[in-house]
Amino acid sequence: MDITACIEACSACHRVCLAAVGECLKLGGEHADAVHLRLLVDCAEICETSANFMLRRSDHHAVTCAACAEICERCAESCAALDSEAMRRCAETCLTCAASCREMAVAG
Repeated sequence: MDITACIEACSACHRVCLAAVGECLKLGGEHADAVHLRLLVDCAEICETSANFMLRRSDHHAVTCAACAEICERCAESCAALDSEAMRRCAETCLTCAASCREMAVAG
């Protein structure tokens, strides 16, 4: 796995999740559920943290990548359960990031 590709996947997921928060607040209803919104923010935060660890070539990036993969998968599930284009796009981006981070976590 190319570390640059994983950094890009994390950065993209960070952006998409933050944008999804705004979209969810606009849509309201089940989209604005507190658990779902917290998960979007958690996902954005861990993606940014993982990207930062990899950018500085931290010896601990495998740990953050493993956590990132798990949270991205949970976020993708939450987004996929909601019916909107923004949530479909978010779920896809989260799954791409999760797969990339899993590879980085295993590669260590």
